[in-house]
Amino acid sequence: MALSYDFLIERAEQAAQEAACSVLVNVRERALRSETAWRTMANQVLEVARGRELAVQKKLAAGQWSSVPQ
Repeated sequence: MALSYDFLIERAEQAAQEAACSVLVNVRERALRSETAWRTMANQVLEVARGRELAVQKKLAAGQWSSVPQ
């Protein structure tokens, strides 16, 4: 199952909210680490999507595809 960018960002925002509301230092730090991990995964999803789009554009420019695959 592929995770969507929106889902990952939503989870990062939830973790940030948990950190902001946390009284305990260890809970806050855990939530901040979680936020960082979710944002990293979201950025990776964007990078993969950009790479795929670039590959499609290169193939179209090279004449290897007559149309963009669905």
